[in-house]
Amino acid sequence: MSDFAINLKDKLARFTDHWSPRVIAEMNDYQFKLAKVQGEFVWHAHADTDEVFIVIEGSLVLEFRDKAVPLSAGEMYVVPGGVEHRPVAVDECSIMLVEPRGVVNTGDAGGAYTAENDVWV
Repeated sequence: MSDFAINLKDKLARFTDHWSPRVIAEMNDYQFKLAKVQGEFVWHAHADTDEVFIVIEGSLVLEFRDKAVPLSAGEMYVVPGGVEHRPVAVDECSIMLVEPRGVVNTGDAGGAYTAENDVWV
């Protein structure tokens, strides 16, 4: 157990690259990850798990094949497992993801946006 609170702004200041989630904490088998995002991500799904998006700063649109869900700072959305989605941020946006340890950021899509997994900040 840590003696210190985790400061999200401090953790976000430690990296600049987009679409590369950084782990800041674990609870049971779940990881809390921070990421900076900008532009359009790849269409993908996570077959075996839901994925939580929490917007810390900025705004994000979660695109689905049949709808789009806009999120602003202080809002969150749970993407059900197996549902194809694509995050899009016109301007840089800081988010927290909550998902099981080992989940690959690009899900079933792979490709150039696939980030190294389990990187702590």
